[in-house]
Amino acid sequence: MIGVLMFLTALFFLLLGIPVAFAFGGVAILFALLFPWDVGLQVFELLPFRIYGIMQNFTLMAVPLFIFMGLVLEKSKMAEELLESMAKLFGPVRGGLAISTVLVGAVLAASTGIVGASVVMMGLITLPIMLKHNYDPKLASGTIVASGTLGQIIPPSVVLIVLGDVMYVSVGDLFKAAIVPGILLTMLYILYILILAWLKPSVAPAMKSEQIPYKELLVKALKAILPPLLLIVAVLGSIFAGIASPTESAAVGVLGAIVLSMLKRTFSFKTLRYATIETVKLSAMIFMILIGATAFSLVFNAFDGGDFVHQFFTEDLGGKWTFIIVTMILIFILGFFVDFIEISFIVVPILVPIAASFGIDPIWFAVLIAMNLQASFLTPPFGFALFYLKGAVGDKVTTGQIYKGVIPFILLQLTALAILMLWPKIIYLFD
Repeated sequence: MIGVLMFLTALFFLLLGIPVAFAFGGVAILFALLFPWDVGLQVFELLPFRIYGIMQNFTLMAVPLFIFMGLVLEKSKMAEELLESMAKLFGPVRGGLAISTVLVGAVLAASTGIVGASVVMMGLITLPIMLKHNYDPKLASGTIVASGTLGQIIPPSVVLIVLGDVMYVSVGDLFKAAIVPGILLTMLYILYILILAWLKPSVAPAMKSEQIPYKELLVKALKAILPPLLLIVAVLGSIFAGIASPTESAAVGVLGAIVLSMLKRTFSFKTLRYATIETVKLSAMIFMILIGATAFSLVFNAFDGGDFVHQFFTEDLGGKWTFIIVTMILIFILGFFVDFIEISFIVVPILVPIAASFGIDPIWFAVLIAMNLQASFLTPPFGFALFYLKGAVGDKVTTGQIYKGVIPFILLQLTALAILMLWPKIIYLFD
């Protein structure tokens, strides 16, 4: 039970606002000092070897590379062209502006995968347009934050890379398995917007069409979508064809992003400096959390916390589907308070051996967790996507409107999760 108390103490420190890496690392040191007769500081003798193992991890090298790729594309003005073209293409349809936001969010997810950049860009560009055309602020803000988080399930996704490493499964196989769930979630968003706009035309009215031939708008949209599409094919195609590992394809993506930026004449030393510094910041944050989580897991396992959890699920609950349902509920609730990185590094490693003992397909289980973790970006009060949008748009929408607007999209994510649980084989349609 000391291990469970450790976890609750770490959550308490997180709610106090202490940075994640220091909360988990600090709790590990605190409990090692409080119970020297059981654990003691000698447990940390293994920590340098664990950290050295993290530094040598070839799979995790893909994380900073994909972050760098996304940041370069963020400055290439690719998103602006896409949003402008798609808005004109779908604008005359009821809910067309919201649908174009979802589609652009899906394209950005498959090319950049950075939630903060996607939400901020779409918030700055599409929210004023939607509000100008009398869209309901709740629907507008909910659409933007939900579309911006598609990068957590649509490959190449940092979440999938981290889960692949933590769960000891092929990242390439995870990328393949996540394609259908990503498309499914995108289609559910679009279907919801169409139905809502049909039932309540006032919440998502059609935009007055410009005097431009539809064929011309279509050609312009195709020109805008072709460059990121080529990049997606280069990155994911090289993985699926077996030509490159995820880390090598991430390097291909970086090169492709720089070439695209140069062709658009938006690449400069300032862009390079910005992308490099932000990549270092984000990567350092992720790996510091990983080190804090490693220290935490050392002490947690020394207190037999892992054995306690294993016994609880296998003996006290005792069923495969009970384990899956309880796990999904637990991760969903934790997502209200804790970021996906902490859940991936702290909670998931405890669940992996239990899932193996039940004979659960690790790829399917990883995709379920990834779909669940995506909701952590949207769930109040600590959903990061909500903060990104509010910070970007200021007083154009209230925090309450953002919170209310995101609820239907959280329910749609849970619907997609339920579909994946009931029909596991759909993740192998691209295999």
